[in-house]
Amino acid sequence: MNYPIIDAHCHIYPDKIADKAVEAIGKFYDLDMYYDGRYSTLVEFGSKIGVKHYVIFSVATTPKQVRSINKYISDTVNSSEGLMTGLGALHPDSEDIEGDIADIVSLGLKGVKMHPDFQKFNIDDKKCYKIYELCEQNNLPVLLHTGDSRYDYSNPKRMKNVLEDFPFLTVIGAHFGGWSCWKNAAETLSRYKNFYVDCSSSFNWLTADEGRDLVRAYGADHVLFATDFPMWNHETEFKKFTEMALRDEENRLILYKNAIKLFGIDESKIL
Repeated sequence: MNYPIIDAHCHIYPDKIADKAVEAIGKFYDLDMYYDGRYSTLVEFGSKIGVKHYVIFSVATTPKQVRSINKYISDTVNSSEGLMTGLGALHPDSEDIEGDIADIVSLGLKGVKMHPDFQKFNIDDKKCYKIYELCEQNNLPVLLHTGDSRYDYSNPKRMKNVLEDFPFLTVIGAHFGGWSCWKNAAETLSRYKNFYVDCSSSFNWLTADEGRDLVRAYGADHVLFATDFPMWNHETEFKKFTEMALRDEENRLILYKNAIKLFGIDESKIL
């Protein structure tokens, strides 16, 4: 397929800690990580499938990491010559959520990324509601890791609570809205128009038919292409995406149009 591609889910780390960070993620998921988590590696291998733009971020495992992570992501975006869009890190236990979000806005970051399994919080915990209120007010999409049958932090019923309490907040559920509980997630969440999903870290467990069913359940205008760098091989992920045999306009929406809309990406740098 000859389409421009935006990879909408990429974790990156400073070179000096990349190896350690990737090793920790691999242990958490009991997986062999494919890449090393460096910016240069992302660009090298993303280009092999024609990626024109990347949405990058990192997760703060403690509140004190938030500001330094966001400065690193912002600096990386600013030096990327239009190749990157950055999302900010937040931690629900921060004592200055308002200041953290003001910092994200001032740095020019285009959304927020949180990982309830790493950060150990329920996504519908009331302590998170201040985050959602401020993100809603500042037009910041919130990308959340969702699903995982080992935990209860982000299961579909909790996501349903968030979407109903914040109908004007744009929420992106990673991994087709619920890793390892994909069907339940689609049945519970596909009705919410403020809910989007990405397809990262899913194709390894789904058939092409199952993936296509999820796309059609949510609607192609609510799905983003994503690889979850550094976890998976870009070429393999894109091959599995193409095996769903979607229609032309569905491919265009998922591969780049939806990300342009959600994150305000400069279309002239993609097409």
